[in-house]
Amino acid sequence: MKWFFAVHIANRVRLNCLAIVFLFAVLGLIVNSRADATEIKKVNELGPVKVTTTLTPENPTIGDEIQLEIKAEYPADVEVLMPEFGEALSRYSILDFVPRQHIADDGSIVVTQRYTLQPYLSGEQSITPILVEFIDNRAGKKPTPDDADAFEILTDRIDFSVKSVLPRGAANELKPPMGKLELPRELTTSSLVWLILGGLLLIGLAIAVWVYLRGHRKRVIRRSAYEIARRKLDQLLSSGLPGNESGIEQFFVSISSIVRKYLEDRFDLHAPDLTTEEFLVLAAKSRELSNEHQKLLRGFLKQADLVKFAGVRADANEIEKSRDVAIRFLEDTRENAPLIQVSSDDTDGLALSSIGNSSEREEANV
Repeated sequence: MKWFFAVHIANRVRLNCLAIVFLFAVLGLIVNSRADATEIKKVNELGPVKVTTTLTPENPTIGDEIQLEIKAEYPADVEVLMPEFGEALSRYSILDFVPRQHIADDGSIVVTQRYTLQPYLSGEQSITPILVEFIDNRAGKKPTPDDADAFEILTDRIDFSVKSVLPRGAANELKPPMGKLELPRELTTSSLVWLILGGLLLIGLAIAVWVYLRGHRKRVIRRSAYEIARRKLDQLLSSGLPGNESGIEQFFVSISSIVRKYLEDRFDLHAPDLTTEEFLVLAAKSRELSNEHQKLLRGFLKQADLVKFAGVRADANEIEKSRDVAIRFLEDTRENAPLIQVSSDDTDGLALSSIGNSSEREEANV
């Protein structure tokens, strides 16, 4: 009996020891992960604008993703121009880019650009200084320097090290070649027969697939972004302007969707998940959009949001104004509109629509 209790106690002690060892191992992993996730932060201020650049983690391993955030904080009366996409990041692979803007509790504006990067090489790396410009429109303040169009803030250089996956002391020289490979054995008659049959079967399968695809190929047509948007707009306006509340709301949903899709295709602004305000911030960075067109878009999209989300009922004048703005914007920016691939199903009736000058058309078999 005593022997049984002694064995039982020994087993309990052994289990407790293993549990303690496991706990220390987990704590070690947590500490190491937090140590690896440390960040490098640089802050630069000039006048009313504060720019913070943050790199996470501080010591990545080759193949890891790193996060670079550029954040600008400034009063509402200051106009800030954030860096162009990918500026000073040509030495890294850009996996993701997320711009954001919001208003802080004190009324100031906070704009961020967050990049997900991946270094190409291990060793010592750096993020070179990044330029942020601003114009000070506050009362009593000097908007710009005498010798420049805007004030400039140049961020500090961020130095960091990328760890290699090779162990320390690993030789850089290649190993010598291995010995001679044995010659393959001669094929037997039965093996040769099976090899020929297998080849014939693969050839027959390839021919069958080719015949099937040829019989089900689908014609693809290329239309200009303007032509596609104008056709959709003409179809929407062909039934006249809406008069009831449900019709007005659906009208603004459709016309704002047409204009926004045209913006994405015409100016290469692929941001379907952005809010209207975020989308306008991104669109403002396009050099092809004039200030006048940006003002038209801002008023047009905000009017549509009021009807769609705030329940505001637009009157006849507001509906006609939105229609006229959409038509004017399409006509003003129709030149040099890129060609978009659309299936033949999406272009039914396009030849019958009257849209001024027809765009270049190309057909390809897929």
